[in-house]
Amino acid sequence: MREYKKLWWTLFAVLAITFAILGYFGKEVYRVAPPIAEQFISQDGHTYTSKEAILDGQTAWQSVGGMQLGSIWGHGAYQAPDWTADWLHRELTQWLDLAAQDTHGVSFDELSEELQQPLLWALKKEYRTNTYDPTSGTVTLSIRRLAAIEKTAAYYDALFGGDPQLKQTREHYAMKEITLPNAERRKKLTEFFFWTAWAAATERPDGSATYTNNWPHEPLIDNKPTAENVMWSIVSVVLLIAGIGALVWAWSFLHKDDEAPTPPKQDPITSFSLTPSQKALGKYLFLVVALFTFQVLLGGFTAHYTVEGQSFYGIETSQWFPYSLVRTWHIQSALFWIATGFLAAGLFLAPIIKGGRDPKYQKLGVDILFWALVVVVVGSFVGNYLAIAQIMPAHLNFWLGHQGYEFVDLGRVWQIGKFTGVAFWLVLMLRAILPVFKQEGDKNLLALFSASVVAIGLFYAAGFFYGERTHISVMEYWRWWIVHLWVEGFFEVFATAALAFIFHSMGLVSKRSATVASLASASLFLLGGVPGTFHHLYFSGTTTPVMAVGATFSALEVVPLIVLGHEAWEHYKLKERSPWMAKLKWPLMFFVAVAFWNMLGAGVLGFSINPPISLYYVQGLNTTATHAHAALFGVYGFLALGFTLLVLRYIRPTMQFDDKLMKTAFWWMNIGLALMLFTSLLPVGLIQFYASASKGLWYARSEALLQSDVLVALRWIRTIGDVVFIIGAFAVTWQVVKGVFGIDKDVSLPVTTGVTSPVLAGTEQGAIDNDSCCGGCTQANEGAK
Repeated sequence: MREYKKLWWTLFAVLAITFAILGYFGKEVYRVAPPIAEQFISQDGHTYTSKEAILDGQTAWQSVGGMQLGSIWGHGAYQAPDWTADWLHRELTQWLDLAAQDTHGVSFDELSEELQQPLLWALKKEYRTNTYDPTSGTVTLSIRRLAAIEKTAAYYDALFGGDPQLKQTREHYAMKEITLPNAERRKKLTEFFFWTAWAAATERPDGSATYTNNWPHEPLIDNKPTAENVMWSIVSVVLLIAGIGALVWAWSFLHKDDEAPTPPKQDPITSFSLTPSQKALGKYLFLVVALFTFQVLLGGFTAHYTVEGQSFYGIETSQWFPYSLVRTWHIQSALFWIATGFLAAGLFLAPIIKGGRDPKYQKLGVDILFWALVVVVVGSFVGNYLAIAQIMPAHLNFWLGHQGYEFVDLGRVWQIGKFTGVAFWLVLMLRAILPVFKQEGDKNLLALFSASVVAIGLFYAAGFFYGERTHISVMEYWRWWIVHLWVEGFFEVFATAALAFIFHSMGLVSKRSATVASLASASLFLLGGVPGTFHHLYFSGTTTPVMAVGATFSALEVVPLIVLGHEAWEHYKLKERSPWMAKLKWPLMFFVAVAFWNMLGAGVLGFSINPPISLYYVQGLNTTATHAHAALFGVYGFLALGFTLLVLRYIRPTMQFDDKLMKTAFWWMNIGLALMLFTSLLPVGLIQFYASASKGLWYARSEALLQSDVLVALRWIRTIGDVVFIIGAFAVTWQVVKGVFGIDKDVSLPVTTGVTSPVLAGTEQGAIDNDSCCGGCTQANEGAK
């Protein structure tokens, strides 16, 4: 501890400060969330809707797929409209037509520009003026505005109710026919959409910006970026440049190249006997690639719905497997298989940490956890289906069906099951880790690894801090604790510590290098990553301070990602350290891909949409999908597959990777992902970006633009990248299946299982030796012989 004291105190300070910021401004999210008025009433006393009705509409929206069918405040799917922007624009144009008819007897479009201007001024004044009375809890609407609202609501009722005249529109939006059968719930749904648009158009009482910081861009009422938006965007760019410069200087002057240890003659990890719990991990690896293959195929299916909204190459499929359902399964299966890959890596390391021995009943625990994961996966998928098919009773939807929130779509019961499984994994890990701390020696890397394990086990619980009827601004705050903080923060630290642990266990890097690099990386990732959570909340009913914090820290979040080329090179060079490393070539290559996509997908493409001025125009467009695919699969997908291949290599010691198969897997997935991004998603996103900046977000997500010849052609072109990627996915899946089930096994390799390292024999209970956090593996090479 003493040697790394400064690094530990730096990490503690980073965690204390950043979580204080996250908590303080989280309280601000609660305080300044857009009000849901007790009643919305017209000037003549007619009640349009109420708080309870709006929340009922929120639950109706959740039941049809929520964020998997269009988006709200820019968060969700990209095919159907953003319902906030679409409703707002439709209501505004209805108001203008009613005003033109009242004053001139013709529609608004028939008026001269000279006659249009007074109506546009009156429109802006009426919509941006805040009539919310906190004393009575009411919002007053003009009679004309109420008429415009009712006309807009009628359109949405017809759209979600299956009106034959809107069949083509539903097809273009990838909606199934009769999306929401219950007429009363459709009415409540329209009232929820209205409220989100009201918040986006109405100025806060104490400022000149709307409750959503003037988002979405809507020229009709002068919704445009605020001055603070522009200022903090510039600050974020300056901080990014300064951060990169500081990192380069710190690396140049403070970095010390430790002399690499002499690699052992044989892989020290193979000097351990495979324990029963490690042998039981094969089924985890099969589950990873089974869900991965399912997810990849669903990705192609989902993408095809963007050109044939209700069919798959002419076959009517939307009534059984609509876009909102297959997109839900696509995202949820990705989270399941990636998490399973990480859990398997941890369970493989646990006996090694304990010195090559299982804690009592460890295999039983590993088996129970596996089947619990299967139950949660199957149960949540069935629940999703029953919810979106509107078979599940409305009162059970949130608990057993579909929560409606992207990345946490599974019903609450299944979410509890998932958390219970992750917590159980934490118990299995700590049973192996904690006794080792009683042994003498340097345990700093083990301490960091243990902390990341605890964080993964506990931070998923953030998803329980909101409920079915929680205000959507508050829900978004907690949802991003999971999507950003849990996944992008603590999984990143876990991956860093786990890789350092593995490479040190192999005797490829020194103990000091592994520990220093892991502690420094953890501080860098969390410094920007924890408060950087707020960059997802610029326009979700928050105020300028949240935007300032999000913009500032999300810029720092990118800094360590830009220099990951060095990490990629270091990983690549490891395969040349010793002849036996050739057997680990492909897991290492997948780790190289992780570093590359971390730099490009999370760093470059991530920062391209992070500054407030950028996100103002591109939130909810395919530019976001470009970053999401490159970061989620490019980083965490390749990392989980790398862990899977690494564990497979050790639990099947007689197996040899099929070089031809792995070349296909590695290169076709990387090339397919690049084609998907740069020949389709990004060009579509840039065209939408221009449309959003020039005409408004409603147009960038409109039927007219999305079904234009150019965008349809670009979405068809995506098929090429998808097919290339799918071939690579099939190749890696077949490699894992061959390894797990012993197909085409190469028995010519020496089997070292059953040989115990002499280092382990001299330690209490076979635990970790005092010079290594992994059982003194780096000293075990003679025993391995």
